[in-house]
Amino acid sequence: MRITDNTHLTYCTNIHPGQDWVTTFDSLKEHVPEIKSQVAKDKPFGLGLRLSNKASEELGLGERLSEFRKWLSDNDVYVFTMNGFPYGNFHDERVKDLVHAPDWTTDERVTYTKRLFNQLSVVLPEDMEGGISTSPISYKYWYSSNDATKKAFTKAAENLTEIILHLYHLEAETGKYLHLDIEPEPDGMIENSDEVLLFFSEYLVPIAKPILKNILGKNDAKAIALIHRYITVCYDICHFSLAFEEPAATFAKFSEAGIKVGKIQVSAALKILFDPAGNDAIWKALSQFNEPTYLHQVTEIIEGRVKTYNDLPIVLKNKKPFKELRAHFHVPIFLEQFGVLNSTQDHILKVFDYLKENTVSKHLEIETYTWDVLPLTLKKDLSESITREIEWLINKL
Repeated sequence: MRITDNTHLTYCTNIHPGQDWVTTFDSLKEHVPEIKSQVAKDKPFGLGLRLSNKASEELGLGERLSEFRKWLSDNDVYVFTMNGFPYGNFHDERVKDLVHAPDWTTDERVTYTKRLFNQLSVVLPEDMEGGISTSPISYKYWYSSNDATKKAFTKAAENLTEIILHLYHLEAETGKYLHLDIEPEPDGMIENSDEVLLFFSEYLVPIAKPILKNILGKNDAKAIALIHRYITVCYDICHFSLAFEEPAATFAKFSEAGIKVGKIQVSAALKILFDPAGNDAIWKALSQFNEPTYLHQVTEIIEGRVKTYNDLPIVLKNKKPFKELRAHFHVPIFLEQFGVLNSTQDHILKVFDYLKENTVSKHLEIETYTWDVLPLTLKKDLSESITREIEWLINKL
């Protein structure tokens, strides 16, 4: 939905099952009209659509895309952003590091992403830009040497150049501006703002610029402008809080480098503040978030540097003394505390304070995808929970 003339708010439908198109569409028809009736009864309701590769392939069959477009129109719903990060199934089976597969070194990732952009260009309203968030290149530990990592970054930059060309021609054909939003996260090959800048300066710009100059006949400045136009950042608040980065500093860093924020994903991580007097209750509460579906990286600050533990079971097993931990578990954004545990909701509020004075992105997307794996005490009716998150966010903005 529009929250200003140029800013749109939604929630990401990776909350719902979506292994194929029928399942995806059934979930949308079950939940979206109900949610819209609560938060946008008499006005258009924006949607952050998540399609798996299989669902996207099936959406392209027959008249399904036209039928979906009609359903959107009939229900006064529009799609302005998509989640192209998880390629396969995202529910009811082990995901963990496989959320990055296939990664940006592969043709499969390129083909999937191009198809999503083609479909978004069909359903996107005429008067707005569209974006798709994606993996931060790959999972860091799949590349065990510096040489392998450099080769992966190089291949990814070549593939992203192909996406730039695709979006350039798509805009020329349709008049619609679309961008790919790279989403840093812990243990991804791009984890934080410094690594975003490094990838752009050492790989993407040096590799894409001569290709764009040669194929499109652009000079250096215009080629670089196209890179920054079509490849942007998805600023996931949970992920950047895990990197212990302050929003204002990160946004300023991106702006200075000419890197745009295509989408802000509104999400909160677990924050664990330990008590020197005793932490048995804290460890017990934290253990309730140990589940086998998703990666739950854990971070802490040691002498000014971020240390990352690959998954929650590592810290639960050792239970060594800590001052503060942050865990990659997307918890409901409207709660600041979960018993003896806390959240990084304060980072969301800092982002909102910054947005009141600065235009960073036109796309805001709530992304609490863990409803089905939350501890029982936090599980509520899904539509009701999503509605509560949207209402909380609107009130804070």
